[in-house]
Amino acid sequence: MRHLIPALTGGLLALALPVQSALAWDETPEARVAASEAASLAEFDLALTFGEAAPANGKYVWRKDAANSKVDRVVISLSDQLAYAYDGEDLIAVSSISSGKEGHDTPTGIFKVLDKQKSYFSKKYDNAPMPYMQRIDDYGVALHAGYLPGNPASHGCVRLPKSFASKLFAATSVGTEVVIGT
Repeated sequence: MRHLIPALTGGLLALALPVQSALAWDETPEARVAASEAASLAEFDLALTFGEAAPANGKYVWRKDAANSKVDRVVISLSDQLAYAYDGEDLIAVSSISSGKEGHDTPTGIFKVLDKQKSYFSKKYDNAPMPYMQRIDDYGVALHAGYLPGNPASHGCVRLPKSFASKLFAATSVGTEVVIGT
């Protein structure tokens, strides 16, 4: 069962809003509210599932009993600098991240993985390596392995620890939902 969250209008929104536009992402105010609510709920799921604080910078936790699970939703919390991986309603992994720095903010809303490439190099930023790249828009924003300094530092992408990025890459598919909230 999907979490239901209150909308600004007083109704209920399903946590995973369908993408309404011709694009494969939704950055409407309603999608941004839903994404932020999803990020808040993920924090509670972390405590319930792992019974511990968030992983330290550069670290992640992945449930041993979910080693071969598929991930159908990734929730990114920009304020917590964490990524949460779900199989249905079950939280199976949590990782530290580094999102976009000021002026290169990571977009918020509801996205889908549009493309996956194990070995990829940025076309915009000096051919920078983007291992385990999972692109979520047509402007180059992606989830990928990269340097995690402990704060937002990317050009808009969501950087992940390399070992987590590898596992996540194997567990997702094109079309996997990516929800990015504040």
